[in-house]
Amino acid sequence: MSRPTRLPPPLAWLYTLYAYSLFLPVALLALLCMLLLPTLRLRRTAARCAARAWMALTGLRLAVHHRQRLPPGQCVVVANHSSYLDGFVLSAVLPPRFGFVIKREMSRVPLANLLLSRLGSEFVERFDRHKGASDARRVVRNASNGHSLVFFPEGTFAQQPGLLRFHGGAFRAAMHAGCPVVPCVIRGARDALPPPGLLLHPTRIEVEFLPPLTAVDGAVEEASTALRDRARREILAALGEPDLSQAA
Repeated sequence: MSRPTRLPPPLAWLYTLYAYSLFLPVALLALLCMLLLPTLRLRRTAARCAARAWMALTGLRLAVHHRQRLPPGQCVVVANHSSYLDGFVLSAVLPPRFGFVIKREMSRVPLANLLLSRLGSEFVERFDRHKGASDARRVVRNASNGHSLVFFPEGTFAQQPGLLRFHGGAFRAAMHAGCPVVPCVIRGARDALPPPGLLLHPTRIEVEFLPPLTAVDGAVEEASTALRDRARREILAALGEPDLSQAA
């Protein structure tokens, strides 16, 4: 990947104001589409177009590698998480059959809640174990009903580069659905929007799909754990960042 473009602070603030000023009309147009379009597929297609348009207008260059590795049928995509841009980037890349599994805190943000709900997103509680278990069962049911899902199995991101440990929900959902897991690597999103700040930088963002993984036969818990560990190893090797599994 090419060296990221980092603007000096005055230019970064000007670029950020420009990018956010474009984001508002694009988001409002997307919201209108979410409210008016009758089918989930059309709404997700509109969201994809809006994400791609905003990235093009703001100079966030997007490159996708090995898209053909996405199976034509149901699958679960798992990706590393390094920036608030990650979900936006995958919305621009993935076909409209995919729904996102998102932390429940986003459901408390009024505009985001409306947009994400109309896109068929699944909200999952991270801090209340009882509610989290209930949410996980719902996600598994939807996976079993043929939905393709996107997870960020780290659940959050750290300020420093690296890959945190993975939670197991994505892999249990794939096991119950009997579908493959496709590891995905996002590079450059942290450079474009470094956490925890708001300053944007115009840079190149890459998305690479790795070969699909299928679980070995065995009990669900053991097989899903093995699948989780395999997916994490593949993403860590392709990402080329430190292993932060002891950090969270």
